[in-house]
Amino acid sequence: MYDMSTRERALTLVAQGRSLNSASKETGVSRSAIRCWQSRVDPLPRMQRTPCSRCGPATEPPSNTAAYSYLLGLYLGDGCISPGMRAGYVLRIACANTWPGLIEACAGAVEAINPSKKSNRVQAVGYVSIVGYSRHWPCLFPQRGPGKKHERPIVLEPWQQEIVDAHPWEFIRGLVHSDGCRITNWTEKVIAGERKRYEYPRYFFTNVSDDIRQLYTDTLDKLGIQWTHCTRNGNPFNISVARKASVALMDAHVGPKY
Repeated sequence: MYDMSTRERALTLVAQGRSLNSASKETGVSRSAIRCWQSRVDPLPRMQRTPCSRCGPATEPPSNTAAYSYLLGLYLGDGCISPGMRAGYVLRIACANTWPGLIEACAGAVEAINPSKKSNRVQAVGYVSIVGYSRHWPCLFPQRGPGKKHERPIVLEPWQQEIVDAHPWEFIRGLVHSDGCRITNWTEKVIAGERKRYEYPRYFFTNVSDDIRQLYTDTLDKLGIQWTHCTRNGNPFNISVARKASVALMDAHVGPKY
């Protein structure tokens, strides 16, 4: 799609008496496009590019900062951004079929943040990809980059950190909904000669990226949530929340997937 300055320059050359072929060679625009512009110079509404809040003149955060904080957590966990058709980008977030409520929440967040206000669902074996098409995903998620997230630095921009600080529970919920879970652990104790089974809830968050785990634990610290590393096979990829008071807070603001 050509911008207005290119269109006006091509039409000016034609108005000066230049042929369509000459104007095409000088501007790099096809003759058919210039011929079409002679009757309509403005782009069709469906082709017009509207800036997002980040690349617009005001450079503001997304209007729905709570939805953005949640979507940021989902993206850092199970999301990816890749080049799409027509120089645009595709945001994909994988959601297991087991959790229909999560699928709905994810789609709602994508629609709240996508400048087009649209999302699509692509069914795969065992999961649904919530998909959003936009030229502006790199503006909204500057963590996008080549390769796997754990192989490159993941650092929030100051404006993103401000949103997370304003909506920490939404961010935690997005991370847990993507790469976390709430399970019931159990143990046995012998009391007065009798073996008894005790069950207790526990939250896990698992991510290979040191930076993403750090974002999770830093936010937990600000919320007063006690957590521990749960190292398995020498890998500290699991963050556990098991203290009763902390689990109660997580239950109140996050809860199990649904």
